[in-house]
Order: sequence, then structure tokens, then C-alpha cells
Amino acid sequence: MNKKLKKILILASLFGFLNACSGVDARQFPPDAESRVKKNIEEGRGFRLFDDGIKGGSGNFDFASSNSLWRASLDTIDFMPLASANYSGGIIITDWYSSDMGSTESIKISIRFLTNEIVSNALDIKVFYKKCASNENCKIIEKSENIKKQLTKKILTKAAVYEKESKDKNFKPYKGKLGTREGSDNQN
Repeated sequence: MNKKLKKILILASLFGFLNACSGVDARQFPPDAESRVKKNIEEGRGFRLFDDGIKGGSGNFDFASSNSLWRASLDTIDFMPLASANYSGGIIITDWYSSDMGSTESIKISIRFLTNEIVSNALDIKVFYKKCASNENCKIIEKSENIKKQLTKKILTKAAVYEKESKDKNFKPYKGKLGTREGSDNQN
């Protein structure tokens, strides 16, 4: 009786699955994946993350090293050990850092990227300060706004320099002749 019950359940599941698929007409859906995605988004059945209307082609990659703000942030805190650096998540977290080996005080910094643009509100920086009387008796507080402002200013300044260097490196001036048209012979 147990085998019969299993067969009935399997057949009922299969019938339910096939019945659920029977209302779909494949001709209503474009065969191209991009077209299907676009149609679903237009009908409110999907979404895209970071969709700015620009379609990236093959070979067009955005690596962390090409992001000036990310590079500037890492360079600014490069003296501190990192606990986590997640480019896709947009966050850098340092480990606790102390300049002296025997010190009872240390700091930890987290930098969250709100945008890739080099603007004053692009970063959410938190600085934590830890003071320990012993290994087990530590007090952790968030540090003052002054350190956050200094870090933000330093990161944005470096990012602006990196951005300018990148633009200068990629600048390609027009090398055509002025006053001539393509395909015409300037023979008189």
C-alpha cells in the first residue's frame, strides 16, 4: 500500500506541474533574453540593479582598480589591516589598529560607498575607538566628526587626482586634418 501511495503522489505532483505550465504560450515571449528582460520590466514583473540606461557590451568591465574613489579609500587607510573589503557590496572595514604594540587604545574604520561619484556625500565613514583597561575590559565608542571629515577630505582629494590622471591617460586628441572631408581628394 505504501508503494501505491508514493505512485499516486508522484503522478499528482507531475499532473499539477504540467497543469501549471499549460497556460503559457511560448509565442508571447521573445526568444532573445534581453527582450524578455525588457518586456518583464515594462510589465512590472522584474527589476534591474544599477540600471542607468547604458548597456555594457562585451569586454566592458568595471574593475575596482578603475574606480577612483575605491582606490583612494584603500590608499588612505593602507597602513591599517583590512578585515573586509567588498567592492560589489561597497564597503571597506579595517581591523582594530594600534600604532604601539603595548597600547590599550585602538581604532577601527568602516567606509561605505553611497555612490561612485566624487562628491562630498559619496562616503559614509564610521570611526570606532576602543580603550581597554585589560584584555577583557574594553570600551568601544564611535569617534568624533572631526576624524570623519579629515578622512573624507583626504579620500576625495586623492580620488579627484586619480580621476584626472585616468582622464588624461585616456584622452586621445583628434588627429585628422582640419578642413578636409573624409573620402574626398584635395587635389587641385
